[in-house]
Amino acid sequence: MLMSTPATTPTVREPSDVFPEDELDWAELKPSPAEELAAAELADPDAPPLELLIARGWRRLVNPRRLREQLGLTQEEFGEMYGIPVGTLRDWEQRRKMPDATARAYRMVIERDPKAVAALFKPAA
Repeated sequence: MLMSTPATTPTVREPSDVFPEDELDWAELKPSPAEELAAAELADPDAPPLELLIARGWRRLVNPRRLREQLGLTQEEFGEMYGIPVGTLRDWEQRRKMPDATARAYRMVIERDPKAVAALFKPAA
């Protein structure tokens, strides 16, 4: 659909044209001190600090790809070691599906002690 009047006005400048003087006094602009920035962050109701969100009961989610890469495992190795189907792991990593509460808890346990959890899945000798 074409509009009858454009939203912007085209301006043609030649290389020899002189630009108008900038009205902003750049010398007045100074970086804000850290205390001032911290106060502004705390005052922003749309972006509370993470510590406050955690105190209100929010939980940090375990990133499955980051966890697997920290352990130095491929998707197949990780899935076999912890009893997770590779397709499920791929879906989690690519964020096509969100894990249910049980799977989120299991990922937290793996993150806290991956060797102990892997030992539980090894067949008894």
